[in-house]
Amino acid sequence: MRVCILGNGLSSLALSKALVNEKIYVDLFYTKKIQKISQSRTIGISKKNINFFNKHIINIDNFIWKLNEIHIFSDNLKNEKLLNFKNNNDQLFSVIRNHQLHEILEKNLKKNKYFKKLKFKEKSNFFDKYNIVINTDHFNLITKKHFNKKIIKKYNSFAYTCILDHQTISNNIATQIFTKKGPLAFLPISNEKTSVVYSFKNYKKKEDQVIIDLINQYNFMYKINKINKIESFELKSLNLRSYYHNKFLAFGDLLHRIHPLAGQGFNMTLRDIKIFLNIIKKKKELGLPIDNSVNREFEEKIRHKNFIFSNGIDLIYEFFNLESKLKSTFLSKSIQFVGSNPKLNKFFSNIADKGF
Repeated sequence: MRVCILGNGLSSLALSKALVNEKIYVDLFYTKKIQKISQSRTIGISKKNINFFNKHIINIDNFIWKLNEIHIFSDNLKNEKLLNFKNNNDQLFSVIRNHQLHEILEKNLKKNKYFKKLKFKEKSNFFDKYNIVINTDHFNLITKKHFNKKIIKKYNSFAYTCILDHQTISNNIATQIFTKKGPLAFLPISNEKTSVVYSFKNYKKKEDQVIIDLINQYNFMYKINKINKIESFELKSLNLRSYYHNKFLAFGDLLHRIHPLAGQGFNMTLRDIKIFLNIIKKKKELGLPIDNSVNREFEEKIRHKNFIFSNGIDLIYEFFNLESKLKSTFLSKSIQFVGSNPKLNKFFSNIADKGF
């Protein structure tokens, strides 16, 4: 069996590695355009997804930074914790830099006999020899032709990312602060480095110094030695209306893109890979053909879950957006009360870990 994958991002590389581990041949096609891998962006991966990644894709335990606590604050309650998620015995989730994970996957795949990486030529008809073509690329002809119907929400915001170099501390607590200007997250990646993601509510891109001043204003944990290069991107959420067209299947953030406030974007993709892999393995075990029936079954199993989950993230954003506009502490106190209930706290932790 041979599968075609279009795109060279983390989603396509992780899926490729999962498939070649099952002795499935993968031809990955990339465009001529050089893909710039961000040096400042990081990925949060839940405990359950890390276990899946290590077992079915590639073991990255030596490269991740494990966190066992998440503190959530709000401008309205100043220094009082709004929510606190904690696991003293094990990690709640782990963090790894985007470019590092990309390098690990690429390096491993290059040595695999089941994997080929080729240049993508849109005018050729090479798709005919594949039963399934998995598309992760937003800009190719397949996307424009078959996957242009989507639900998009623009947040009129930019996300600003950077890496802090700071004095050495025991750094295993992630912090999220819902500021008046948007969610600000501090995500440790070592005892000396912490990733920052600031989703700043503004129609226009801000100067770096504005973001630096705000990071310094809300930082109460680190003695910062250096704030490295700040990168930015426009924020929007996206849900594709149809996951497949005949043999063509959309995948990764071509299917769904969400607000980064909960760090769940790549976790959704990993859950998609798990479902897709299980469908393929089951068909192989039963001796059934690997054709577009895989695409249909994949959409039936996961589309509604992804839609509910992504809308749940958007609801959290809108709730805190409303909360930040109010002078009253009523909503903040209500969240604080709900979060203090151990059963509800565990329920929300499980959703973040496993999805729906």
